Amino acid sequence: MRIWYRNLDYLTLFAWVVLVAIGLVAIYSTTNGPSAEYLLESVRQNFRRQLAWVVISLGAGLTCLFLPVHFFQRIAWVAYLGTLILLALALLFGREINGARSWLQIGGLTLQVSEVAKVGAVLAGAQLISTMRPNSSRVKYAFLLLGVFMTPMALILLQNDAGTALVFFAIAPIALFWSVWPVGMLIVMTATGVAGYFSVVHLPTAIAFAVLFTFLVLWKTRERLYGVMAAVSSFGAISAVLFALNKVFRPHQVARILSFTNPGAEEFRSGVGFQLVQSKAAIGSGGLAGKGFMEGTQTQGAYVPEQSTDFVFSIIGEEWGFIGSMVVISIFALLLVRVIQMGIQIKHPFGSMTAVGIAGIYLVHVFVNIGTVVGLLPVIGIPLPFVSYGGSAMLANTVLLAILLNLHMRRDDFPIYVY
Repeated sequence: MRIWYRNLDYLTLFAWVVLVAIGLVAIYSTTNGPSAEYLLESVRQNFRRQLAWVVISLGAGLTCLFLPVHFFQRIAWVAYLGTLILLALALLFGREINGARSWLQIGGLTLQVSEVAKVGAVLAGAQLISTMRPNSSRVKYAFLLLGVFMTPMALILLQNDAGTALVFFAIAPIALFWSVWPVGMLIVMTATGVAGYFSVVHLPTAIAFAVLFTFLVLWKTRERLYGVMAAVSSFGAISAVLFALNKVFRPHQVARILSFTNPGAEEFRSGVGFQLVQSKAAIGSGGLAGKGFMEGTQTQGAYVPEQSTDFVFSIIGEEWGFIGSMVVISIFALLLVRVIQMGIQIKHPFGSMTAVGIAGIYLVHVFVNIGTVVGLLPVIGIPLPFVSYGGSAMLANTVLLAILLNLHMRRDDFPIYVY
């Protein structure tokens, strides 16, 4: 018992407690203050439901802390296949909420299975990489690892949940870089994402970036093959985005994606752009120290739709100001640093890859969510970990963190050499 307490990473636990507390305070402000009179009764219950999910998540996390490390290795593929089955069931028989058929009714609980799928994907990816040997084909394992993340991503896209699908797409290059692919391939994949972003913001800029990137790769490597790869990836990203906007996404999704470039435009400001305009107004009005708890005019006037979920950061910005916003960002930075450090300290590839997957999920969520709220990214709808209202996300993120704490706490239980 003494060793258990000595090896537990209390700094990570501190970050979890602070973020959960901040989220509960923000959710309480927007659902139990003056704004409550403008909200539906179901929304007013968000604080109580979130508190219940925190207790459930805490219980699940404590359970994960007491399991042996080999348990997670043994169940990795079972958990992955189980989540794929749940995703398929949600696609066929699930409940549709906000246009996405990602929810299953299990007894009295409504579970967003796309959130739970992250746990299975991270464990399966880690178990896959832990079987790689020095003489194994890196290309083979790279494609297998891509398949681990792309398969649930495809099912989630079919559920019309583009935000969660983006998370799976974004953590794939992070996992590949850490495990099997060289830095050059990570640069290519990053440039692909940049080209895709610019193709939404300004198409000529995207084309210019793709041309410049291709010539830079050719000039640096002097290899025609790498130049072709750079051109295919960057121009392919532009083509894929244009195809998705015109042929795949529904009109309301396209409007949400395009509105961030000019939310005040005539075609957006009374619809999808209204949310972003009000969010930026809330954050901007918070100033340095904020207006105070339950004193935000935008928050208490219920001007920002989905404020307790995807736009919870606008509450923090308005009521706690720049200082409060930076405290939240700093706590997230602390959490990410500790997750990476724990991954480095776990010498076994299963543990280190688990840490990388978790860090990737948290990083993508924080970057996209805050970027969306301040108007730097399209509104695609993913929560802020541990802060936004959402029981499934709270459960999945807490379980992932508890698994990592367990693997780090019992890192000496892994074999020194992997055969």
